[in-house]
Amino acid sequence: MTSVPRSKLNQLLRAWPLGTVAVTRWLKAQGAYQQLVYEYEKSGWISRVGQGAYVRAGDTVEWSGGLYALQEQLKLPVHVGAKTALQMQGYAHFLPMGMSRSVSLFGTSGTRMPAWFRKYDWGVELRCTTTNLFADVPEAGLTKKELATYTATISAPERAIMEVLYFVPMEESFEEASLLMESLTTLRPRLVQSLLEQCGSIKVKRLFMFLAEASNHIWVKELELSKVDFGKGKRMVVKGGRLDTKYNITVLGSGSM
Repeated sequence: MTSVPRSKLNQLLRAWPLGTVAVTRWLKAQGAYQQLVYEYEKSGWISRVGQGAYVRAGDTVEWSGGLYALQEQLKLPVHVGAKTALQMQGYAHFLPMGMSRSVSLFGTSGTRMPAWFRKYDWGVELRCTTTNLFADVPEAGLTKKELATYTATISAPERAIMEVLYFVPMEESFEEASLLMESLTTLRPRLVQSLLEQCGSIKVKRLFMFLAEASNHIWVKELELSKVDFGKGKRMVVKGGRLDTKYNITVLGSGSM
């Protein structure tokens, strides 16, 4: 390898966070054009994880390192959400992870994950969901999480629990959602209010309020529910459950919970 490519390689590695994937577009922006990338790969400095995606030779890259490339290099509207976001922020630690850990990623409607990200074996089950849950303000309730050498965009707890409720009852159980809500004693009422007003799912908003009130959270008292559109008609959450007449949803149990 000539001194010029080696010099460019050193510069490239300084800009490339450990534990992350680099895509062709980003490599090109760093001055590493296709032929140079080919030379680096041929010489063993980098290795391919899929079409147009690379890792440093010998580097250990997890799913979050691949997500970094989606968010920071490809600028895709994808974030960590639901139960995974709660776990990353210290909630849901009491819930069993199971033999095959699942990671929940959310994107706005129409977002497509690159083939290299979908097909690579990250050692976890990726659940990639595209929704219009917050279509008018897609960035509402998102925050940055500092990881080892990079950051990831994830849902704040206030949004993450609503994303969990989005999956009830088909992919998440009512019981587990209730346990998660019980742990959320410090949600920020101003952000909760904003998200409730912006949320596009009637079921999610009704179930959120039912569980929050059943958990007797103090922050509930600061919400202005008159500003929230809870829709009309009944919604079935638990098949064969009792009807909660306040929020017109079927829930578990014979009492308030």
